[in-house]
Amino acid sequence: MTTSQINKQMSKRRILKRVFRLRVATLIMVGIVAFAGAIAAAWFAGEGTISYLFAELQKWQEKPPMWVEAPMVAGKYLLVPTIALLLTVLAVMKISPLPNVKSRFFVVGILLGLTSRYIVWRSLSTLNLADPLNGIFSLGLFGMEMLMLASSIIQLFLMLNVKDRRKEADQLSKNVLNGTFTPFVDILIPTYNESVFILRRTIIGCQALDYANKKIYLLDDTKRPEMEQLAEELGCEYKTRADNSHAKAGNLNHAFPQTKAELIVVFDADFIPTKNFLTRTVGFFQDEKVALVQTPQSFYNSDPIAHNLGLEHVLTPEEEVFYRQIQPIRDAAGSVICSGTSFIVRRSALEQAGGFVTDSLSEDYFTGIRLSAQGYRLIYLDEKLSAGLAAENIAAHATQRLRWARGTLQGFFIESNPLTIPGLSPLQRLAHSEGLLHWFTSWARVYFLLMPLAYSFLGVIPIRATAAELLYFFVPYYVVQLSVFSWLNYRSRSALLSDIYTLVLCFPLALTVFQVMLNPFSKGFKVTPKGISRDRYAFNWRLAWPLIILFLATSVSLWRNLGMCMMTNGTAEVYKGINLGWVWSGYNLLMIGITLLILLDVPKPDLYEWFDLRRVVQINVAGQNYWGITKIISEAGAQVIMTQLPPISSNEPLPVTLAIMEEEIYLEGQIISTGFTDEFPTVQVTFEQLSLSEHRRLVEMLFCRPGQWKRRDTPGEISSLLLIFKILLRPRVLFDRNRGISAIAVSKV
Repeated sequence: MTTSQINKQMSKRRILKRVFRLRVATLIMVGIVAFAGAIAAAWFAGEGTISYLFAELQKWQEKPPMWVEAPMVAGKYLLVPTIALLLTVLAVMKISPLPNVKSRFFVVGILLGLTSRYIVWRSLSTLNLADPLNGIFSLGLFGMEMLMLASSIIQLFLMLNVKDRRKEADQLSKNVLNGTFTPFVDILIPTYNESVFILRRTIIGCQALDYANKKIYLLDDTKRPEMEQLAEELGCEYKTRADNSHAKAGNLNHAFPQTKAELIVVFDADFIPTKNFLTRTVGFFQDEKVALVQTPQSFYNSDPIAHNLGLEHVLTPEEEVFYRQIQPIRDAAGSVICSGTSFIVRRSALEQAGGFVTDSLSEDYFTGIRLSAQGYRLIYLDEKLSAGLAAENIAAHATQRLRWARGTLQGFFIESNPLTIPGLSPLQRLAHSEGLLHWFTSWARVYFLLMPLAYSFLGVIPIRATAAELLYFFVPYYVVQLSVFSWLNYRSRSALLSDIYTLVLCFPLALTVFQVMLNPFSKGFKVTPKGISRDRYAFNWRLAWPLIILFLATSVSLWRNLGMCMMTNGTAEVYKGINLGWVWSGYNLLMIGITLLILLDVPKPDLYEWFDLRRVVQINVAGQNYWGITKIISEAGAQVIMTQLPPISSNEPLPVTLAIMEEEIYLEGQIISTGFTDEFPTVQVTFEQLSLSEHRRLVEMLFCRPGQWKRRDTPGEISSLLLIFKILLRPRVLFDRNRGISAIAVSKV
């Protein structure tokens, strides 16, 4: 049998395996839904056995064990557990502002205990199975809660052994810095339709790395002449291929066999490393079992949610939660997620794993799984050693997240399925199962939005609970969880703001999850657009319409629930259900209102990002020197606070030479406008065409300084609540339009 025949036969086997997995995974989901539907239909039809079964379950719910009943004491004493636990965790967080081994273990232990207690109470005492209509909604709500809690419990369990490898990097980097361990490194930069100005600074940043044994490759998947010219101008290798099969993974697989270095680094087209990226990461490869080192993704622009709300300097990027909390606990479980950029991988390990995975849109994630299955270690170094562009409008944000969801869930249907691939430990499989489970929580989020409508329009009471039971079982769990949420994720996100972020895409995500489970490979790779500008407001109707319908329905629901709450003379049980209904409706209405504001994209007229960077400058005007300090600066220009305003006699641009003294950078430009900031004179300077050496120095100053990408803490829960009300009362589109006008003015610098 010839080699080609063997390859064809192996290809057929892979296709058959893929089809088999497709059928099994899809049939399991369809089977579960069909079975649940059949039970519900039989219950509604009054089928004897089913009705009897639920009637018996209802009796158990009405007479639960004594240990899941609230004590017969005055209501104020029922708050004692909540107050005691809250004071305890507040004291722990005060003593340990950042979680350490002991404080995290203590708080997580409390949370796991309260969560277990809550689950037992919900399952044995609160379900309303009195009739099919109430029973279906009650069981549905319980099931969705358990789905959310399953993901949360796995995370809490994995938090018990979080790793921080920064001290380890300090030790291992010594041999890199002194030249004892300096293996050759190939840097691969895959690109598909990104603008030249984005690739230019990425390549410049890679060339500025403090590491001699490196070679840079620009992998152009669009065969553009301007990309080839750019590579030639900057002095890096240019590679392309005949087709675009398998998108980014195929591009990388085509290139890496043509390179020779022991280590391979991958940067997305918009990601720029700091100068110490390699000196901080290469040292880990002194251990032959280390296959990959992943670093966080940082961003030098705000994500569209923060930008559209006018909270660019308040909210942290959405990915902060993942890189501050999730990746460290994944590292502890030996299941680090390869994130597609800003990572370094050992060539021999990648070859042994068969290259980058091409079966899924998330080639990075499943490549990491294959490496782990081969017995290699994946390391997460929690240091911001690079920065890129976050999605620049809400449509691009949605494109990116939906691709991540689709790509991750395709894992159920490929050979690299982390639940079945040979070679992973049970702990690794548990960690990866949480990652797969995470996307299904979008179903729960949609269900929670729809639940208050069932209260008001169908009269459904899905939770049977007295006020005493709520105070004794629910309030301690909820208050403690809310109090420690931000502390556990290292101040990267508050619970309220996290809810807003999940709400924005819950409907398209829920639909995508359903589509993937039925037809996982129906859509191909779609690149997130980067380097775009807009000079006007734009509303995303495609994402908004289900939320608008829900907003109107929830408004009616709130009105009905408030009216029924004030007018009802029924039983206490009905009254409490309706009372919960209007509170729930009010909360949903508030969150949907904020989400609709997020879907209004605010103008972003400038292609370049402006940095709040202070540098002493000297401006030479007609042979006369003037001194100042930069207020903001970009690759296109600067705004400078002056000690003395240069004489400007006309409205014409005034030619100047601007010298950034600390960096010894000298740039030709023009003063195009003047003004005052806090009574100090300011000038706006636009740079003329920069030479390559000038642009290199400027990019290195703006993007490549070690340690420049700092962590920012998000507001706490109370501050977040005040922010939400402030946003609703003063939406940016009505009260903050001057910022958009100012941005347009600055873009002309």
